[in-house]
Amino acid sequence: MAIQTRFLIISDTHSEDNPSSRQQSADVAIHCGDLTEESKIKEFRVTLELLKNIQAPLKLVIAGNHDFTLDLPTFKGNIENSPDALDPELVQREFGHYGEVQQLFEDAKVHGIHLLHEGTHQFELDNGALLTVYASPYTPSHESWGFSYRPQQHDFLIPASADVVVTHGPPHGIMDTNAAGKRAGCPNLFAAVARAQPKLHCFGHMHEGWGAKLVTWRPELSAAPSHFSDIDNEHSSVIAKLPQLKSTKFDSAEIVEEKRQRRRDIFENQQGCVATSHCAGDESPLQRGQTLFVNAAVQGTTEELPLHPAWLVDIELPANIPINMHE
Repeated sequence: MAIQTRFLIISDTHSEDNPSSRQQSADVAIHCGDLTEESKIKEFRVTLELLKNIQAPLKLVIAGNHDFTLDLPTFKGNIENSPDALDPELVQREFGHYGEVQQLFEDAKVHGIHLLHEGTHQFELDNGALLTVYASPYTPSHESWGFSYRPQQHDFLIPASADVVVTHGPPHGIMDTNAAGKRAGCPNLFAAVARAQPKLHCFGHMHEGWGAKLVTWRPELSAAPSHFSDIDNEHSSVIAKLPQLKSTKFDSAEIVEEKRQRRRDIFENQQGCVATSHCAGDESPLQRGQTLFVNAAVQGTTEELPLHPAWLVDIELPANIPINMHE
C-alpha cells in the first residue's frame, strides 16, 4: 500500500524569514541546511521560529556549511586558531557556549523539529506512511566551514531502503552550478545516490542551481557512476530551473515580461511555492529506477529575485504496517 505524502522543502534561508513556508501545510517539512549566515545563536533562534510556524507535524533539519557552531570540532578549532585574540565573553554572547545550539534543537523537538545527524533515520508519519531518510550535512571545501571535507574524501553510506536523501550540497552534475557557472557538486555523492536510487533527493548550497529534475537511471550503472554515463537523458525531464524565472541579457522584452508574470504568479497566486506531484495517476508518477532531485535554495541571487520559491512535492511512501506478533 502506498500513501501520498506531501513535503515542503526549503534550504539556505540564512536566518531570514520565509513567509511562503508558513502559508503551506505538508506532512513533512525539510530544511536542507544553511540555517544561518554567521552561525550566531540569535540567527538559530530566528530559524527555529520559522520552523515552529511551518504547518507540518514533522520537520526535518540538517546543518549547512554556514552553521559551523553545530560542528563542534570546527567551532572549537576556529576559536583556538584565530589569528586575533578573542574575548571569550563576546564569543559566548554571539555564538553561545559549546553545545548550546544543539540544546536549542533538543528543546525544539516538542514542536516536531528534528536536527538530523549524518546517517539513516526512520519516522512513522501521521498520515500512516513510513519514511526512511538518509541525511548528511557534509560538503566539499578547502576552507574551514562547518561539516566540510576535502573533495573526494567523504563516503555517503546511503542504503537502498532510503526513500528520501537530504544533503546540504548537490551531487555532481545535477543542479550544482555555482556563481562562476561551474559544476561544484560532489562526485562521491552522485555515485552513492545513483546506486541507492531513492525516490527523492533534496539539497541546496548552490543557490544558482535552484530547480527540480526527474531523473531516470540507466538499467546498468557504471563502476564509477557519473552524470555523463548513468542518466537516461531521453527519459529524464527538467521540472523547473532558475533561468525560467530570472532575466538574462539575451532575453527579449517579451521574454522579460513573461518571466516577470511567472514570478508574480508564483509569489502571489501560488503563495511562493512551486508544486510538483509524482504519484499514481499523475502525468509523471515516480517509477522504480527514477529519482526526483530538488535544489531548494531559498536565498536569491539578484535584486530581481531576492527569494527563490519553496517546493511542495507529493510522492508516495510505503504504509507503516505494524507487525502482529500473534499471527
